Amino acid sequence: MSKIKLLIVAVVLACSAALTVVYSGIVNVAADEPHGDLVYWLLEQTRENSIKKAAKDIDVPDLTNPELLLTGGVDYEFMCSSCHLAPGQKQSDMSVGLYPAPPNLTLVAEGHKGHEHGDEAQSARKHFWVIKHGIKASGMPAWGKTHDDDRIWAMVAFLKRLPTLTKEEYQILTAID
Repeated sequence: MSKIKLLIVAVVLACSAALTVVYSGIVNVAADEPHGDLVYWLLEQTRENSIKKAAKDIDVPDLTNPELLLTGGVDYEFMCSSCHLAPGQKQSDMSVGLYPAPPNLTLVAEGHKGHEHGDEAQSARKHFWVIKHGIKASGMPAWGKTHDDDRIWAMVAFLKRLPTLTKEEYQILTAID
């Protein structure tokens, strides 16, 4: 019986502590000040594991069709580049002001601290899922509400090539007819 009482007391104390943190306002939610290391790690792990689990069974189509690059390039320029940048950019007004900072998708995946995507198919699945569903409280919208899967896959195909594009190639692939 004493173990049950101890468990009840522990649960009540934990709930009280959580409610104190929530209602006290002591957690700084300002986007211009970073989280502490523990909070950042918890959020990163939660995000990465959630995306990995949700994306694991997505079938990846053939992403080598050149038409996908053109469709995805135009969409990337208008929907993504202000946060995720274009070749040659180091930052933008949007990328500087967001926290957590959006990954610079013009860099190879190894350059995305905390945003590693695994093998090529897993990377495509994760990109597709994130573009379609977005990420809560990060500034990443859920484009699946306004774009069909084919259009999202076109963006994924473009993202696959983006780190290898020169400024000139990027301009060609993102130009509107």
